[in-house]
Parts: sequence; structure tokens; C-alpha cells
Amino acid sequence: MVDRALNRRLGSASKRVSSVSELPDSSAPLFQYREYERLDFDHIMSRPSTSLSSAYIIRKALIRKHYLSNTVANWISKHPDSVLRHHFKPAFDFELDYAEFLDDALLEAYELNESLAKNEERPDSEKEWWILKPGMSDRGQGIRIFNSEDQLREIFEEWEEDSDDESGSETNADDAEGDVSTALDTGIVTSQLRHFLAQPYIDPPLLLPSSSNRKFHIRTYVLASGSLKVYVFKEMLALFAAKAYCPPHEEDDVADLARHLTNTCFQEGGSSNEGSVRRFWDLDHHVPGLSADWKEKIFGQICSVTGEVFEAAARGMMIHFQTLPNAFELFGVDFLVDANGDVWLLELNAYPDFAQTGEDLKEAVVGRLFEEVVDVAVKPFFGLGDGAGTDDMKLVADIDLGRHA
Repeated sequence: MVDRALNRRLGSASKRVSSVSELPDSSAPLFQYREYERLDFDHIMSRPSTSLSSAYIIRKALIRKHYLSNTVANWISKHPDSVLRHHFKPAFDFELDYAEFLDDALLEAYELNESLAKNEERPDSEKEWWILKPGMSDRGQGIRIFNSEDQLREIFEEWEEDSDDESGSETNADDAEGDVSTALDTGIVTSQLRHFLAQPYIDPPLLLPSSSNRKFHIRTYVLASGSLKVYVFKEMLALFAAKAYCPPHEEDDVADLARHLTNTCFQEGGSSNEGSVRRFWDLDHHVPGLSADWKEKIFGQICSVTGEVFEAAARGMMIHFQTLPNAFELFGVDFLVDANGDVWLLELNAYPDFAQTGEDLKEAVVGRLFEEVVDVAVKPFFGLGDGAGTDDMKLVADIDLGRHA
């Protein structure tokens, strides 16, 4: 897709090389699009005006779940009128090596501890539910839902048993900026990934009759460029759960996440599962309780929240999100819509899994996305455009951080 986009938008103006050593001279213009671990950051840092990178070096403030939570919390504390206050659920992070230390960990996350204590006195229909996410996992691995300390303890004990059964080398995932995979398909090795995040479970979500009332989230592709412009790609995906939604308090077995997890990685057949992935703009035109322009309103909320969270990271967490004038990066940003049509930011993913798009939408979404990236982020760096944004790649933030090539 990247090669095709470059050929379509640059034509003969570009030539592919496999390494820096193939350049005709050290000052030749170079655009690196590779896996994060293979990028030549020395070349990027030493040639800020001629070497363009497809990833920032440091962006933990956005892509690590516990860092993102802290990024938003710090920003809201300084900017109480921020749009993020109404579009991000406060989360509580804690560290835990083994289930036997859960009591101590909950003392640090006192708001979570208080909620679980109050749940003991509430009827089932009024209990607050929480979603547990390992801070450094990806592809939805390790996600669980719970509403009591006993349930939370059982989750960690289950993982410890699975960990004891696993053989092979351990993963060191302490501070890696690249992607992290875990040893278990839908579990986690607690002793390897210590950071955990507990977020309020959003209920009820927006449900669409045309999709069998299955829960869905929106996958949005976001381009951050230089220091710093942020764009939202208008073509978005709606990713649906495998089964019709049921509130957790009405279920006999909340361990069955097929009604709650909208990540297509867990579904039989993956993204090819019929109806699991739809183009956002093709969703129902009329939804009970929402106005006729509900999709436009959701897109507007997504644009506002996206611009704000990148500014929060760029200005408020500069140690953990360091922009470069000669870098850009594509992020997959996930949002959930509740029954009132309000958008909630879930997480940001580096190097998003484009396979979730499916073959039917691959060219219409991913193909167009990369062509827009070339027009908006690549060509302007080499003096072939202005990066002003397009109808499909909407500029949602233009933040001058004073870092220029």
C-alpha cells in the first residue's frame, strides 16, 4: 500500500532503497517507512532537513494505556474546561506482580477500591462495572471486566496459573517504545507486565438494529506530522462484537467477552467475519433517540477530542511525547459511542493493524489513507506541498512547539 501510494502521488520522483548505504550521498533526501525497530534514528536525528521518519522516537504518553490516562488527568487538572473531561473516563493504574499483593495495590487506587466496596451494598443492576487492561498489551489481550475485588483477584490468579503452565523465554516489556506482544492469546503474564489500568465500563453503548444490536467501537486513523499538526482521516471503521450486546449485570458468565470486546482479532475468521467491520458512514441513517445528523456530530466530537489529546501530550507530557520536525506517525485511535451519542476515547495504537479493515474496504480505506499521508506529510517535507489538509484528511490541531528543522 505504501509503495503504491508513493508511486501514485510521487511517480518517478522517488526511488526505493533498502538501506541508508544505498544513497548516492549522505545528504540525499530520504524517507524511511519501516517497522519502528528498524528505523535508523541516528540518520534521522543527524539530518533534520533531509531525512523523514514514519514514526516519532518517543510517544509513550499516547500509546501506553497507563501513560495516556495520566496524560489526560494532568491536562484536565490544568485545563478544567478541556473537552477531554467529557470524553475520557477517569482510569486508575496500579502495579502488581502477584495476586497475593492485590490488597496493597488497591490501597494505591483508592477510588477503585471505594467503588468496589460500595458495590457490595448495591443491587446487581446498580453496581459499577470496570474494565481491566494490562498497560502494555495490544490487540485487546488480557482485557477483563469485573465489579468486585473477588472477581479481580480471580482474574490475576487465573493468569498466574496460565503463566506457570507456559514454557519458553520471558518477554522484557518494561519501557519498550515498540509494540509489545504477550505470551498468551487472550491472557497476560502478570509477572512480565506489571502495569494495569482499570477504567469505568461504558454502559449502555450505542446499538444499531441493522447490526443485530451488537456493541461496536470506531477505529479512526490519525496522522501526526512534524512539530505538530494533527489530522483525522474521515474514512472511519465500525468494528462490531461477535454477539448481540447484553449488560454485564444480566449475564451469568461475564468471562464470555464476545458481547463486550469489539476487537476483531478474537472473532472466528478475524476481520472477515461477516458484518464485523463496516464503513462508519454506511451505518444506519436513522437511529432512535439521535438526530438525523448523528454521524456528523460524532465525527465532530472525534476531531475535537483527537486534537486536544495530542496537545495534552505535546505540551503537558513532553518527556514522554517528543515531536520531531522530520517525523510523522499514523495512529489507530479507538472511540466508543454511548447510547446518548457521546463519544469516549478508549486508546491510541501505534502501527495500527490494517488487516482489521478486511479485503472489501482495503483499497477504499487503507489505500486512500496512505495516499493522503503522502500528500499531507511526505510531499510537504520535501517542498512539494503545504500540508494544509484535505477534505478527507482534516486538520484538527496546528500546534507550534518551536521545534523546526
